Amino acid sequence: MRPCLFLLSCILFLIVYTAAAQDTAQLIVPGRSNSAAQQQKPYVILISIDGFRYDYAEKFQAQNLLRLSGNGVRARAMQPSFPSLTFPNHYTLATGLYPAHHGLVDNTFYDRSRQKEYRVNNRDAVEDGTWYGGTPLWVLAEQQQMVSASYFWVGSEAPIQDTRPTYYFRYNEKVGIDRRIQQVVEWLSLPADKRPHLITFYFPEVDHAGHSYGPDADSTRHAVQFVDAAIGRMNEAVARLQLPVNFIVVSDHGMIQADTAHALKISKDLLPADFKVAASNEKIMLYNDDPQRVQEIYHTLKAHANHYRVLLKAETPARWHYGQEDRYNRIGDIILLADAGYAFGSSNGRVSPGHHGYDNNQARMNAIFMAWGPAFKQHYTMGAFANIHVYPLVANILNLTINTPIDGDPAVLKNVLRP
Repeated sequence: MRPCLFLLSCILFLIVYTAAAQDTAQLIVPGRSNSAAQQQKPYVILISIDGFRYDYAEKFQAQNLLRLSGNGVRARAMQPSFPSLTFPNHYTLATGLYPAHHGLVDNTFYDRSRQKEYRVNNRDAVEDGTWYGGTPLWVLAEQQQMVSASYFWVGSEAPIQDTRPTYYFRYNEKVGIDRRIQQVVEWLSLPADKRPHLITFYFPEVDHAGHSYGPDADSTRHAVQFVDAAIGRMNEAVARLQLPVNFIVVSDHGMIQADTAHALKISKDLLPADFKVAASNEKIMLYNDDPQRVQEIYHTLKAHANHYRVLLKAETPARWHYGQEDRYNRIGDIILLADAGYAFGSSNGRVSPGHHGYDNNQARMNAIFMAWGPAFKQHYTMGAFANIHVYPLVANILNLTINTPIDGDPAVLKNVLRP
């Protein structure tokens, strides 16, 4: 009996080990190569540090980022799109479109035509390219015979317009940072016809710390310094390759200290069963096809509102480019938006110390933009701008033709480039 148990244990171990290895393995689309013309182009590494607030670099002494951007380009702030959440803004950075125009209108939302919900933790939805509108940078590159790679970015795991990056990974935080940096070096060491000219790269650590401990905590400081050191090591390793590589470092949103003692609570009586509800800690959307029912519940919710706003879809501010511009009909008929610093309680009634997702005019929602490399001016500081403009900047550096309408304007960041 014992030999059988031992054999069974070995088999189970191999199954688990193999599954884990597959989950962290690089995925490669065969048959791709750079055209002769694309092999002459420069390189862009687009790095996102999730939750890195606009003032964190000075606040937490991110020495590498301050030094590198000080010798290159830095914006005083970059304004996220509304809602100031991870998936909508990463995909805005990748497409140059507002969330209402590319379809990822929240981290969680309901699609009426599909009668399905999109959630960031639903792998089937995340890897289904039909949820994603626009033309992400890696799709734009591949369509023009330029090889791309992604070590995590929203949308990179899905076949958008039937196209993924040539090299990509399924999202998994188990891989150590030095292995990830080494992968970037390996990509840039490939033969010229196989070498990616566009690489996207993502850091989750600062966002995790900000949520768990708040934006002023020592743990958030440590996370900032961890990422800063990693980017310093990546920059040094890439520099040794002597390629014309341009770094662009952005974040998706900022972070605010939340009132953990007073969770916002919505009585179940105020959320009727005939409404679809897509809820997060900062924003709740309600869906119903009956205009009369929408008006009834809207007025009831407004009468009970306390530290949150209640808006009809058509009432959302024009500067959000949101409710009135909902191309995919995925935004709720009623929107509840918490005031900055407040949050709707989770299932256990608790509120974590750090939050985002609020009105993008709130300064503490602001993100970062830093850049350096041969394409960029040196010692150049600019004012705040909207994150929709990063897409045409990257396309410009790589000399890629944008063939579809976008919200970003190439003129906004034109002055950060060398003449």
